[in-house]
Amino acid sequence: MNDTALPLDVRVAAALIRLYALPLTRIVELTEDHISRDQEHIYLAVNQHPFVLPPKLARLIDDQLRRSTPRHSTTPGRRYLLPGQSPGRPRNPLGLADTLRHHGLPARAARNTAMMDSLADLPPVVIADLLGIHPKTAEPWATLAGENWTEYVSSLT
Repeated sequence: MNDTALPLDVRVAAALIRLYALPLTRIVELTEDHISRDQEHIYLAVNQHPFVLPPKLARLIDDQLRRSTPRHSTTPGRRYLLPGQSPGRPRNPLGLADTLRHHGLPARAARNTAMMDSLADLPPVVIADLLGIHPKTAEPWATLAGENWTEYVSSLT
């Protein structure tokens, strides 16, 4: 987020991957409708779950939205955070992955690390819901992260 030598869209995408383990396919679909504000915070809604954005990332996202010109928006509320070449279309996730890799920021490795970190703090079923992945996908990740959430799950029943 701090490297101003990197393009703004690269900084935004890399931060969303590293902080929230979001896949590129979800990042490119983000629009201005996914951003909300209250008196104290700015939120990013992913899978109907609002995340509080750190102030620095919120400023970067605001700057990025200001840069996405109206020609990229054909419907209100559909202005993409990372607009594509065609008006009204998001950026291609494969192209974004190439761009990130070009800047030394491999998306898959960063997302895997962020997911492992998240699973150290939250049960796989919660991570699955937050990230929109299947719980059976989150379980092996929790095992890799070395977390055993079976006691937590059994305490809920």
